[in-house]
Amino acid sequence: MSTAIEQLAPEQTISTSRPAAVIERSSLWQQSIKKLRRNRTAMLGFIFIIVMFAACFIAPLFSPYASGKVNLAVMNQAPSAAHWLGTDHLGRDVLTRLLQAGRISLTVGLVSMILSVVIGTVLGAIASYYRGIVDQIIMRIADLLMTIPNLPLLFIIGAILSEWKVPTEYRLYIVMLMLSVVGWPGLARLVRGELLSLRERDFMQAAEALGLNDRRKLFTHLLPNIFPLLIVVATLSIGGAIISESTLSYFGLGVMPPTPTWGNMIDAANTLIDFEKRPWLWIPPGLAIFATVIAINLFGDGLRDALDPKQERR
Repeated sequence: MSTAIEQLAPEQTISTSRPAAVIERSSLWQQSIKKLRRNRTAMLGFIFIIVMFAACFIAPLFSPYASGKVNLAVMNQAPSAAHWLGTDHLGRDVLTRLLQAGRISLTVGLVSMILSVVIGTVLGAIASYYRGIVDQIIMRIADLLMTIPNLPLLFIIGAILSEWKVPTEYRLYIVMLMLSVVGWPGLARLVRGELLSLRERDFMQAAEALGLNDRRKLFTHLLPNIFPLLIVVATLSIGGAIISESTLSYFGLGVMPPTPTWGNMIDAANTLIDFEKRPWLWIPPGLAIFATVIAINLFGDGLRDALDPKQERR
C-alpha cells in the first residue's frame, strides 16, 4: 500500500507542475479582469459603449425611416411622437440618421485604430530589433510626422482630395487611411522604447543563447509582453479618431453627404436659424460625440489601471 502511494506521488508532482504555470499565468489576466470589474466608472463607460454599438448597428434595421427618403412635407419639424428627435431640412428622421451616422463614425474609429496599431507596432518592433539605419529611417519619418499638428495635416490632405474630386463612396476609406497615417508615429516610438527595454531582460538573453530565429523572438517572446500596452493605447485612440473624423466631416473635408456622420450632421445645421430655433439638428450629434468619447476614455483609463499597475492613478 505504501509502495503504491510512493509510486503515485512523483507522477502527481510531474503531472501538476506544468498546469500550475498555466494557472499562474492565466490568474494574472483574471486578476486584471476582476480589478477592472471593480472600477465602476470604467464599467459604466464599457456598458455605454456596448449600448451605443448595439443602437447604431442594430436599431436602424427596424426603423421605418432607414431608407432616408426626402419628404419635404415634414421638413424641420420639432420632436414629436412620430419623430422622436424631429426631422431635418429634407424631412428625414433625425434619430435614424443619428444612429446611422454613429455606425459610420464608430467604424471609422475602429478601423483607423486597427490600422494605426498594426503599422505602429510593426514599424516600432522592426526599429527596436534591427536598429542601425533601419531604426534611423523609421524614427526620422515618425519624428517628421509628429512635428506637424494632426488637424492641419488632415485639413491639407482633405483639401487635396476635394480638389481632385475623389468620389464620395471612396472618401470613407481614404479618411480611415488618413487617420491611421497620422496615428502610428506615437505608438511606434512607444513600442520601440518598450521593446528596447525588454531586449535587455534575461529571457531574451536566453533566447539569444538558444539561437532562436528573429521571427520567433519577436512574435513569441517580445510582442506578447506589450499586449497590455497595445490594448490600452488602442482603446484610447478610438476616441481621438472619432473626434478627428467628426472635425473633418464638419469642415466638409471628410465623409461627404448623403452618407451621414456625426460631424456632417452638425455641419448641416450651420445657419443662425438652425442654431437658435432648431437645436434638435445639432445637439443630438454633438452629445453623441461627447458621450461616446468620454465613455471610451473612461474605459481606457480603467484598462490602463488594471493592466499596468505602474501607471495606476492614486
